[in-house]
Amino acid sequence: MKVGIKILLRHGVKDSQGAAVANALETMGFEGVEDVQIGKYIVVSMKEDTVESRKTIENMCDKLLANMVIERYFIEWPEKGEIWV
Repeated sequence: MKVGIKILLRHGVKDSQGAAVANALETMGFEGVEDVQIGKYIVVSMKEDTVESRKTIENMCDKLLANMVIERYFIEWPEKGEIWV
């Protein structure tokens, strides 16, 4: 089973890198950009698709992959699409 994990800063946490990219895009003449968020995308492959392996993926996110104080994550399960956490 392969899952995709998107990690972004929580709302209200300043995204300096995103602000710099938004500013650069405006400077380059790209119009209409309201906001840019910079994050991480991680793909994890598990041997099996079981309830236990799904719980393991969530624990990985909570304990290591995302800094739960300032970040939030989405898990893209194979059959469900995107799930917000």
